Amino acid sequence: MGGDVGVASTVPAALNTIKSRSDVNIILVGQEDVVRPELDKGGSFPADRIRIHHASQVVEMNESPAISMRKKKDSSLRVAINLVKEGVADACVSAGNTGALMATARFVLKTLPGINRPAIVTVIPTQFDHVHVLDLGANVDVPAEYLFQFGAMASILVKHVENIERPRVALLNIGMEDIKGNETVKQAAELFRNSRLNYVGFREGDSIYTEDVDVIVCDGFVGNVALKASEGVAQMMSTAIRDEFSRNPLTKIAALASMPILKAVRERFDHRRYNGATLIGLNEIVIKSHGSADVYAFGFAINTAIHEAETRLPQKLRDELADMQEKGEL
Repeated sequence: MGGDVGVASTVPAALNTIKSRSDVNIILVGQEDVVRPELDKGGSFPADRIRIHHASQVVEMNESPAISMRKKKDSSLRVAINLVKEGVADACVSAGNTGALMATARFVLKTLPGINRPAIVTVIPTQFDHVHVLDLGANVDVPAEYLFQFGAMASILVKHVENIERPRVALLNIGMEDIKGNETVKQAAELFRNSRLNYVGFREGDSIYTEDVDVIVCDGFVGNVALKASEGVAQMMSTAIRDEFSRNPLTKIAALASMPILKAVRERFDHRRYNGATLIGLNEIVIKSHGSADVYAFGFAINTAIHEAETRLPQKLRDELADMQEKGEL
């Protein structure tokens, strides 16, 4: 029910998923009188594979997480997370209020043993392929121990979801030299060096896109600013290219000639293909979609949830984190 687009995005994406995946069933949680008409637009579909679970309330995008938890216990967001807690569903996907989703998921599902705070981790395209970056806004100004926990969790995620045995983990910093950065980052670096993780040192902001690493760790303030700044630069460059190609008849001809290359670049770095951030550190799977996601983008968020469920990611995290605790590494 949440997000900027709501059921016009989420319901068609769900229908597309069940049509392409015979092994997936979907529960649409929300106000039935709103969801049903959108579902009926999809034509015929197996009734046992997609169904509506009514929830009478909706958490608004600008609503306080504390208020939504206290006053909206029958919201689509809360009910969906409850279904995961009860084992009715294997994962929850939402485009709604990020703060409310994180707060509710943490309250209902709890964090994994040894983890103080869940984090938001997402995939960002790079010149090599992509990189997992966390935290992206859930935790601001955190101690070194939390940064290490973020790195440990993301390393385990990449290991099992992408089949990379020794993911390369880096800390985001204002320089690559050991003397650079604040005390928190320096202390976190020491924790990484003394761990089993494949720590490759500090990386600067531009390295997010140019270095061949698998995980980049930072606190939520830094991560969110880096992500939003990157999105702004991408939008600016896209607008600038379009303006220059439409400047006069000659540039328009050049645009036609360049169309295949421009199309390939656009598809390669299409942010919609990377939609679906994991709320990592919880006992179950919760995926946050971008609020403005269209049908295409929301489908990728659903696929992220499916993939993590298939790999039994929470159990893999629980097992490996327990082993790290037993050996005094966490």
